Amino acid sequence: MIYDAIVVGGSYAGLSAALQLARARQRILVIDAGERRNRFASAAHGFLGQDGRAPDAIATEAREQLLRYPNVEWLQDRAERAEGSQDDFSIITSAHGTVRGRRIVLALGVTDDLPDVEGLRERWGQSVFHCPYCHGYELDQGAIGVIATSHHSMHQALLLPDWGDTTLVLNGCFEPDDEQRAQLAERGTAIEAGRIKRVEGRADLMMEDGRTLRFAGLFVLPRPRIAVPLANQLGCDLADDELYPFIKTAFTQETSVPGVFACGDAARSAGSVAVAVGDGNVAGAATHQSLVFRPRETGRAAEPVSLRA
Repeated sequence: MIYDAIVVGGSYAGLSAALQLARARQRILVIDAGERRNRFASAAHGFLGQDGRAPDAIATEAREQLLRYPNVEWLQDRAERAEGSQDDFSIITSAHGTVRGRRIVLALGVTDDLPDVEGLRERWGQSVFHCPYCHGYELDQGAIGVIATSHHSMHQALLLPDWGDTTLVLNGCFEPDDEQRAQLAERGTAIEAGRIKRVEGRADLMMEDGRTLRFAGLFVLPRPRIAVPLANQLGCDLADDELYPFIKTAFTQETSVPGVFACGDAARSAGSVAVAVGDGNVAGAATHQSLVFRPRETGRAAEPVSLRA
């Protein structure tokens, strides 16, 4: 059999896309490996109606609601390879072989590569974060440390003083120029030039020179990478972004490959639950409309996709 659409990724973006397709009475398959990006966090914030709720609880309830639709199937597996073209795509999975779909929605998510600092990964999502809008308020205006990974960490160092007294810990990664130092001074961000030996306690930095810098929380800019290479295999264009090459999409979330849509963190250079859900909503509706308004054999152009109800 061939599904109307296969959604690869069952986190927030994928669930949202699948819900739109399910409500359009399309037969869909969701493939999910169970590795949500925010699985390390104890609470999600900034998502309307769900502020402070456990991420796993949000995802579990959303999945339960989705699976009430009889036209939805869920496959707990890892997608290893994708091939084919519009109206006849194939996804090869680790344990269940090959499945086929007329459309593909890539909600692949990303994996965060953290700097090699002892004790950092163990605290990821608990006292070490990347998004101040998601976790800054809960630090209750306590001292904040920004561990530099490159000059891009200036963004966090300039943003975070609205949540607490901020120190940019250079850790040998880069040296701010005069203009950058002036920007930091204007925002009240202190500069710490020392190198970090390890992280202890909740968010204490043990420096190589023996000092201890105590913080309520730490922020770091990880290097994200798309979790699985399906977009490359299908030939989707990637955006030329300095931080990571996310999947390039149009306003409908369609990629450069006809019939392939992408949403969530793998399709933009920023990540939040609310944004992922919005992206998925657009991708699901646009995927359905592409099935309805597809090009005709006469060569006439397809009807334009509209996201208006």
